[in-house]
Amino acid sequence: MKDEMERKMRKLIVLMSLVLMVVTACAAQNEEEPILADRDPRTLTIMAHDSFAISEATITAFEQEHVVNVELLSAGDAGAALNQAILAQENPLADIFFGVDNSFLSRALDADIFIPYQSPELANVPDALELDDSYRLLPVDFGDVCLNYDKAWFADNGVPVPNTLSALTGPVYKGLLVVENPGTSSPGLSFLLATIGEFGQDGYLDFWRALRQNEALVTNGWEDAYYGQFTVAGDGTRPLVVSYASSPPAEFIFADPPVSEPPSASITAPGMCFRQIEFVGILKGTAYPDLAQDWVDFMLSKTFQEDIPLNMFVFPANETAVLPSAFVEWAQIPDQPAVISPADIEANREKWIEDWTEVVLR
Repeated sequence: MKDEMERKMRKLIVLMSLVLMVVTACAAQNEEEPILADRDPRTLTIMAHDSFAISEATITAFEQEHVVNVELLSAGDAGAALNQAILAQENPLADIFFGVDNSFLSRALDADIFIPYQSPELANVPDALELDDSYRLLPVDFGDVCLNYDKAWFADNGVPVPNTLSALTGPVYKGLLVVENPGTSSPGLSFLLATIGEFGQDGYLDFWRALRQNEALVTNGWEDAYYGQFTVAGDGTRPLVVSYASSPPAEFIFADPPVSEPPSASITAPGMCFRQIEFVGILKGTAYPDLAQDWVDFMLSKTFQEDIPLNMFVFPANETAVLPSAFVEWAQIPDQPAVISPADIEANREKWIEDWTEVVLR
């Protein structure tokens, strides 16, 4: 009996020792790896307009570094997306909003839906792009809406490329231009703003009356104007189109078969372009304010910024970002784009569009 009791005691001691070893090992592992491998990561939701695009590898890099899932919420064009964010401010749909541009900047700030954050990455962003001194909306990229022209058509027909907006009303350009409706198109609105910046609120409608008499064509959107009416991109008959300064490098990159140079170029003379600047902001009510700041820093970092041109065909705000070779060679950045303050745009945008519609379409 005594021997049996001793055997049981020895087994119990061995068992307890094994348990103690396992517990000690687990504790040591927890000290070395405070984040468990099987823990469900957090989800950071980015609300953006439908044109937002970035490579999967770039998003994955952020997810892995911060142990988070990034969820993209597409919400229509920039104006519609902003309206949704404002309407949902009591129960936010996302943590981050990207895509407010300078034509909607004042509306976004007046709605008071963003948290101020002065990212250290702003040190690499030109002051001219920082339009919000409260740091609720930070610049991420910019693009210039300009006139693009068919280089071969103008050379073959001996017509000079226009170098002012006023020139477009001359007889030599009759029936050559296609523009987009500012009430239904972002580049159309930007071109309207360029004409207001050039001629003022008292003179822009006279310019548009003359443009209408010169048989300028109006389409509802950029795709119809560019691919349907522009001589470069389809079977159109118009060698002048309102588009982007980044359109020529896009034509070069996607040409099939390859070309030695893009068939179109942008007209970037003073006052003939309007610069769209896109911003990012942290929405009030986010459950992850620190993580949201990390995402803003990431969007302004070289990693993200250098991925922008070939995904969204706009220019990075970070001056240290290296541009793709096609942008360096073929994109033209205006030195003197038209300037209208965001506050003036917000106060007058709807009236300007209504007055334009009355003069041009009715």
